[in-house]
Amino acid sequence: MIAVTFFDGDGWREGVVEAVDGGGMLLREEAVPTALPRLDGVITGGFTDHHVHLQLVDATLLADSVLGRVVDLGGNPEVLRDLSGRFVSLRSLNDRSLSEERSDETKRPHVARTSTAIEFAGAFLTPPGGYPSDREWAPVGSFREIVTVEDAARAIAEMADAGASRIKVASNSDAGPVFDDELLRTIIELAAARDLPVVVHAQGPGEAQRAARLGAHTLAHAPFTERLTDDEIAEQAASVSWISTLAIHDGPERAAAIDNVGRFHAAGGTVLYGTDMGNGPTPIDVNPREIEALREAGVDGLDLLRALAPADPLDPASALFVLPSTPDRTDADPLRARRLTPADLKV
Repeated sequence: MIAVTFFDGDGWREGVVEAVDGGGMLLREEAVPTALPRLDGVITGGFTDHHVHLQLVDATLLADSVLGRVVDLGGNPEVLRDLSGRFVSLRSLNDRSLSEERSDETKRPHVARTSTAIEFAGAFLTPPGGYPSDREWAPVGSFREIVTVEDAARAIAEMADAGASRIKVASNSDAGPVFDDELLRTIIELAAARDLPVVVHAQGPGEAQRAARLGAHTLAHAPFTERLTDDEIAEQAASVSWISTLAIHDGPERAAAIDNVGRFHAAGGTVLYGTDMGNGPTPIDVNPREIEALREAGVDGLDLLRALAPADPLDPASALFVLPSTPDRTDADPLRARRLTPADLKV
């Protein structure tokens, strides 16, 4: 057993890690005896990439990453449902095996390495001819062309029935038609009736502001088409979260996105780490270029860890990761994260 400092999703906490049967390790939050050996570094759960496209990458590589959760924001819902089913947490499998061997009174926590959790939005909802219906990269079944309210209701029901945790709407006026205000607002309301937040790909002049005004929950990309005014930033910070995806840009778009994120973050807006994994050659892991761009925008330290939204390390199903750091924790760097091993307990 060793003493550790861990990140609980918001701040630093103290606890202990001990080895358990089966080669696993269990973290508990509790008062730490002063004589207990202490781990060099801090503990987190696996990080979250809030914007990926798993049909465009080799998803099996997630098993060797430091990602504990990914959110697919546009693909074939049937494929994604099947894929997410294969990446089931081992907690449920372990509990099943335990139930066959022991009575309820004799069960103990059973800890094992888990797979990356997958959430998904399913297909893009877009107008006829809208983005990404004309893109060669768009997988078969990855978009639904919506004309009427009835079309929208059917598509949202289909995504919900497939297990989607949110709805993705394309509003890219640079690439084609977009929904009018009335239909976009109705889509957001229909999704809300099923407790599904709407993530909007807002691209083109005024699209980010329009999505926020009509009730979108999240922007799939930090606004990059234009530099938002400070008043627009304040309005955004009060109503929507932004998924970063800064590293996919170059030139003026990158500069605009980083400037917008910096002011949005300073205004109290919620920035979520996301890479648009699958958009070009991207690592199937934490992306150093995205981390560097977030730091350039002023998102660092605890704020960077919050943007990475680690899995709860107190959950016995969560894999545990070590971030080497000095005792003041100011240098805890997610790019140096590695999996905690039983050898780490032998200090």
